[in-house]
Amino acid sequence: MGHVPELIIDLALILGAAAAMTIIFKMLRQPVVLGYIIAGVFVGPYFNVFPTVVESEGIKTWAEIGVIFLLFGLGLEFSFKKLLKVGNVAVITSLMGVGMTFLIGYNVGVMLGWEMMDSLFMGGILSIASTTIIFRAFDESGVKSQKFAGIVLGALIIEDLVAVVLMVILSTVSISRSFQGTEMIFSIIKLVFFLVLWFVSGIFFLPTLFKQLKKYLNDETLLVLSLALCFLMVVLSSEAGFSPALGAFIMGSILAETPKVEKIEHLVQSVKDLFGAIFFVSVGMLLDPNMLVEYALPIAISTVVLLIGKPIFATIGALIAGQPIKVAVQTGMSLSQIGEFSFIIATLGVTLKVTSDFLYPVAVAVSVITTFTTPYMIGFSGRVSDWVTLKMPVKWKNRLYKYSQGTQQVTEASDWKKLIRFYLINTIIFSVVIISIILLADRFLAPYFEESNWKKLLIVSLTLLMIAPFLYALAFRRGPSQTYASIWTRPLYRGPLLALIISRIALAIFFVGFVFAKYYSPLAALLGVLASTAFFITQRHRIKGFYGRIETRFLLNLHERERSQKEKNYLAPWDSHLTTFTLDGRSPIIGQPLSAMKLRETFGINIVIIERGDQTINIPRQDHVLYPNDVISVIGTDEQLTAFKNHITVAETKIESKSDSSQVGLHSFSIPEDSNLVGQTMRHSRMREICQGIVVGLERSDERIVNPDPDMAFEADDVIWIVGSNRRIQIYLRDILEAKSV
Repeated sequence: MGHVPELIIDLALILGAAAAMTIIFKMLRQPVVLGYIIAGVFVGPYFNVFPTVVESEGIKTWAEIGVIFLLFGLGLEFSFKKLLKVGNVAVITSLMGVGMTFLIGYNVGVMLGWEMMDSLFMGGILSIASTTIIFRAFDESGVKSQKFAGIVLGALIIEDLVAVVLMVILSTVSISRSFQGTEMIFSIIKLVFFLVLWFVSGIFFLPTLFKQLKKYLNDETLLVLSLALCFLMVVLSSEAGFSPALGAFIMGSILAETPKVEKIEHLVQSVKDLFGAIFFVSVGMLLDPNMLVEYALPIAISTVVLLIGKPIFATIGALIAGQPIKVAVQTGMSLSQIGEFSFIIATLGVTLKVTSDFLYPVAVAVSVITTFTTPYMIGFSGRVSDWVTLKMPVKWKNRLYKYSQGTQQVTEASDWKKLIRFYLINTIIFSVVIISIILLADRFLAPYFEESNWKKLLIVSLTLLMIAPFLYALAFRRGPSQTYASIWTRPLYRGPLLALIISRIALAIFFVGFVFAKYYSPLAALLGVLASTAFFITQRHRIKGFYGRIETRFLLNLHERERSQKEKNYLAPWDSHLTTFTLDGRSPIIGQPLSAMKLRETFGINIVIIERGDQTINIPRQDHVLYPNDVISVIGTDEQLTAFKNHITVAETKIESKSDSSQVGLHSFSIPEDSNLVGQTMRHSRMREICQGIVVGLERSDERIVNPDPDMAFEADDVIWIVGSNRRIQIYLRDILEAKSV
């Protein structure tokens, strides 16, 4: 018998302990993350009752992979577009809570006599709430639909981004061991540069790549491709001087903007759960019970900071943002724990070897305690808010009420602010793209050419041709025409607007001069700028057209996910809408043909699309049978869909549509008095079979009927709404509807 490597034995031990603790914690209705940590304590070196892990270095490698998958999963849920949609309330609440908690955590370390790096990392550890734990607590308590829950989820998006920036800042400070403003500012600018570059290039190329490979992207291929992209970004992030975890987060957030994100999330979930379990078990393995007793005071103080301090700060932030007292208190009390990002920040300190041995166990202990208390903090938040309202002086309540009413008035940003914001965003994006192309050309093109003036001219020419469309956009793209015209007609703003335009043109000229200056003397560079300017003027229409194609492709990719979902919703008339359900093997409709279910008669709904793996069935026939894991798209009203959902007993999921909207559409037509459809029932008209469509609505006088009964007879002037094959319905309307009754 061959020898089994120690790493495999350790993995068997880790996963066995994790599985046992998962079952126990599921029975106790507690987060399984805590079970993993406790399992790590049992198999760790500080607990000798059970067998312990031997190959600790190998487990650390697996744990690092777990961090990558954990951040990749968080990135898939993050989305930069969600960040842009987060309101001021979530931003103010989050920054107030994070900023003040960081300062308190740092000062706690200073008062306890810790080293500066320990204090800084402690502040970072305490400041970031746990997205995973809060999501789970909201699901179990059923408060996701309440107003404060929306604010909390928005605040978590901001906190995730703050955590990314915090990791970069702490890494920079760890290297220099001091606060050097210049280095920190450079690190943040570098982070912004790479975020913009990766996001823009990812959105431009990845959706197009998925389209080109569509027929090859089964589940296995999509999983492998997604993980390959993740680890590629991990390598690029490391090469750029950032942590591997940051690269995984960035790639996840880029893929979150593509139509494949739901499918990728589903495929990666099992792998993420596996390596995440190993990571959290490894966290528990580093937990020394003796050290917890020795550092009970810091643990207790940190727990108080999270259970009392951060809720107060976040509540104040929500009040400043204009929220009512009850909503503000509920928001603050929901952000009173730490989790995955705190572990990653603590791991960063250990990896960089800049924190003391006690800091990691302290962070884990505080996380365990606050995770247990999270459901109770959320549950009691309503009572606490009532108590605060009761005890607060009437004068304060009146002032807060007036302030809240005033801040919630909808105010429209001025045209000037809109234009400034547009120019700022565009200047940053195009500058990053131009600088990246210049650097890449210098690194990869220049080495292949000898040092001669003609060879240099070739490099410069190629570089300028590649950056030409972005130079045009940087210098001449005006922005929203209505906003621009509105400002131009005001004499007060015309001067500043001209200054803004000239500054953008000057920046474009600077980039051209910079390209020439890298290879030629200042005089030659000046002549090159003049020649390039003349070229841009004569060829501006071609350059503008080329840039227009680039922008169109980028915007199509950026909004493809929302567009496909909107197109699906167009399949439903009036107050009905289209919803997707995923069927599991226990559903009562599994294995039955559609004709036997009588879904229209029983629930008033219609199944219009069945997605089965890579196969999409538009307007399924009555003899089609449903199978486990089928994704069905159903049309009905809220009440009808709720009744159907309760019947099939599966959770609603958001699954991307793989159907081609150009093949299926919603059509309507009126039945003339002399049509042979008059007097026929829907069933006998064979409308479904002939035009491959489903009647989803009928208008008769002032009455609107969603998903009418198949045995209802048509009358003259009825307006029929039908979902089906565009081509077949057009033929049907021409050949059948126009046929005269005999």
